[in-house]
Amino acid sequence: MAGGIGAKKVDVTWATEEAGLILGISIKTINFRDSRTKNFQKNLTNRRGDMLFEAVTLHRRFPYAVLGGLFFLDQGAATDGTDRRRSTFLNAHTRLRLFTGRDDPGGRDEQYERLYIVLLDASSGHANFTAYLVGEPDKPVPISDALDDLLQVTAIRNPDFYDYANGELGPLSG
Repeated sequence: MAGGIGAKKVDVTWATEEAGLILGISIKTINFRDSRTKNFQKNLTNRRGDMLFEAVTLHRRFPYAVLGGLFFLDQGAATDGTDRRRSTFLNAHTRLRLFTGRDDPGGRDEQYERLYIVLLDASSGHANFTAYLVGEPDKPVPISDALDDLLQVTAIRNPDFYDYANGELGPLSG
């Protein structure tokens, strides 16, 4: 997808010829412990940088686009804290809090409209996950609610074309 600073691949996009990018969802992950420290923080700064570059380049070209971020961490990131350091999960909330909550198309380019941290347990035959809005580490959010929230923001951002009702985003009727 063409951006304001250069081309950028986005994991999930919805775009039209008329409007350009309407909704983009970026997915980032940290799944493995660092072999030396035994925690998940080694690439936290790099992932944050990747997400910020995506937000800036996409919002510069498409200021009305709704950007959502899903940052997946292994569930062990919630318990890898020590006496000297908070867990990766809590540190991620602190380090990402400034980059979520963009509610106005004229807002800060580096902010996502919504950014979620998702704890993932992929050790069994099926994946279990719990999502949290960045900045609210004590309030789990069903992933369906997180996605619904992004769709609602999309309808709010595009009131002349879309409506969100009864769990569905659709063309504006009437």
